[in-house]
Amino acid sequence: MTHARNPIPEAFAGPRDITLSIPRLLIAGTHSGVGKTTITAGIIAALQRRGLEVQPFKVGPDYIDPTYHSLAAGRPARTLDTWMIPRERVPALFARATRDADIAVIEGVMGLFDGFAYDDDSGSSAEVAKLLRVPVVLVIDARAMARSAAAVARGYQVFDPHVPLAGIIVNRVGGDAHGRGVTRAIERATGLPVLGWLPRLDDLAIPERHLGLVPTAEPGRWAAFLQAAASAVERFLDVDALLALAQSPISDLQSPMMETGDWELEIGQIPQATAPATIAIARDAAFSFFYPDNLELLEEAGARLVFFSPLEDAEVPEAHVIILSGGFPEIYAAQLAANRSMLRSLRAAHARGVRIYAECGGLMYLTEEIVTHTGERYPMVGLLPGRSVMTKRLTLGYRVVEAASDSWLLRAGTRLRGHEFHYSVWEGRPDDLPPAYHVLPPHGEGAPRPEGAHLGTLWASYVHLHFWTYPTLAWRFAHV
Repeated sequence: MTHARNPIPEAFAGPRDITLSIPRLLIAGTHSGVGKTTITAGIIAALQRRGLEVQPFKVGPDYIDPTYHSLAAGRPARTLDTWMIPRERVPALFARATRDADIAVIEGVMGLFDGFAYDDDSGSSAEVAKLLRVPVVLVIDARAMARSAAAVARGYQVFDPHVPLAGIIVNRVGGDAHGRGVTRAIERATGLPVLGWLPRLDDLAIPERHLGLVPTAEPGRWAAFLQAAASAVERFLDVDALLALAQSPISDLQSPMMETGDWELEIGQIPQATAPATIAIARDAAFSFFYPDNLELLEEAGARLVFFSPLEDAEVPEAHVIILSGGFPEIYAAQLAANRSMLRSLRAAHARGVRIYAECGGLMYLTEEIVTHTGERYPMVGLLPGRSVMTKRLTLGYRVVEAASDSWLLRAGTRLRGHEFHYSVWEGRPDDLPPAYHVLPPHGEGAPRPEGAHLGTLWASYVHLHFWTYPTLAWRFAHV
């Protein structure tokens, strides 16, 4: 493959001089499970009812929660991850996404201060709040607390005084007396406004399973849930006060922020500019894990995107590249196995030399079979030897990886940041199978481990990537 130095498309870089003046809020929690997703989706839907164009965001490497925010807003939710994405690029990502919006609403990740490490705030909601100067509203689950909720709120207020904590929402109260009492205690202890309290409402429960919430790409009563969430926000929370907080100045809110990262420095050797590629992307209930920003970067690099369903379509579209994203192939294994024409079509595309890129669920689909939690076995594409077996153990976390060899996608030694999130294991993987990556050990302790597979034009791994981490990826996909 011939290579030459090319300038990265200007659209990739975004504005260098960024003024963040759009009203914005970050809905954070004391910990996971306090109701952030429901409350955030309800706020977005309530603001939509007022005729506002809302741009939703999610902190952290999450594919599922943003589907609720996207549905509520009527536009794609974006990912803000200051560990995977170099933090100096995050303001540019935020500015691009909010160009035509009236307000930005961000859901935090886990607890307010939870991120990559235990000794700093990298990758946390707190880091995003400070970086983008976003007023933070903290959600406290008070179902098993009374005055202690005030101690919790006060602790979060003083733990890092640079975090712009602006208000509190109390969730799952036992009744009006409980809600009023907790509100008085918090406001006296912190001086912060409590913007309302929500009771425990059965119609606000979101279905869950092994990887968390059920994505809205699957059948469900999602519209009814969002309407119920919006009505609950309007009834129990002070939406006018939330809007006022979103517009409040926080330490030079209107001042320019510079994106100091120079993306051209990391281009290295990229392919000669060829006719832009057509990229076929799996998108249905079984394969729904992808970042909207990745798709946009592919299009800005010149690629033509076409979508197909491994569940429903008879064959994969004609394309230069096939992307099999993550999702829940184990839930739909019977239907995937029954679509034999699609399995044959993917094998034929590989035989023709079509480039195939698979992440997590896509890797599972490419093995010989999927073994479900209950032991059923379903034949899959079979381009990778071995089988994907569901387990009770969750593999979760950020990863630093290096490309194990030169390929159409990456040069050997290229270092990337990504994440894993799966319950399956790849059993029967031959020891001599060339890996896609070497996963570097955390803190430099231990030896790198092989991950995934690189077989000619096929690249598969459990590691999910966000292309803003390394925008050259989009250029390589688009110019194979």
